[in-house]
Amino acid sequence: MTTASPLAELSASIADLAAATTPSIVEVQSRHSLASGFVWRNGLVITPDETLADEGSIEIEESDGTVRSATLIGRDAATDIALLRVEGLKAPVAALAEMAVRPGALALIVAAADSAPLIAFGGIAAVGAAWQSMRGGTIDARIELDLRLRRRAEGGLAVDGDGSAFGMAVRGPRGRTLVIPAATIDRVARQLLDHGRVQIAYLGVGLKD
Repeated sequence: MTTASPLAELSASIADLAAATTPSIVEVQSRHSLASGFVWRNGLVITPDETLADEGSIEIEESDGTVRSATLIGRDAATDIALLRVEGLKAPVAALAEMAVRPGALALIVAAADSAPLIAFGGIAAVGAAWQSMRGGTIDARIELDLRLRRRAEGGLAVDGDGSAFGMAVRGPRGRTLVIPAATIDRVARQLLDHGRVQIAYLGVGLKD
């Protein structure tokens, strides 16, 4: 009996992780824009805000090829998160987990394109504290991946070696691949679901004659 090489075992494990995550991934199309998304709750899909067109219809395609219309519940450009409602959606909910990821660990991006899985594999290049995006949104942790993210893979799930999804992959400044962590997604998506927007407190000055 021939024993599989360590490389073959690693390759098989990666393929298994990708296959287990794929059912929760959807393709998202809006006015000539194509990206990925994932099922956050039953009937609700998360996708990057920057990939959605400002107007026009939105459609999602499940991993089995079923195409459904989606409606926009809310979007937050500051954290690059948009929430969609999809009636009749059968894809399973992705199990997002808040976890401490470490630099040097391996990670997968599981996305979708052309009715098939789209996978990227690489390492976690950097992990840092909470930071503010260029649009002022608070991201709970800075996670950068050492891999090239295709445009259509934006919105895919970032998965660790145990198969746990720890965030959503997006394109950052200067072509970097960043992850919006699970804590940020859950916090923002709950506000979008309840209010249609993220409520921000502010101070202002009013003038009168």
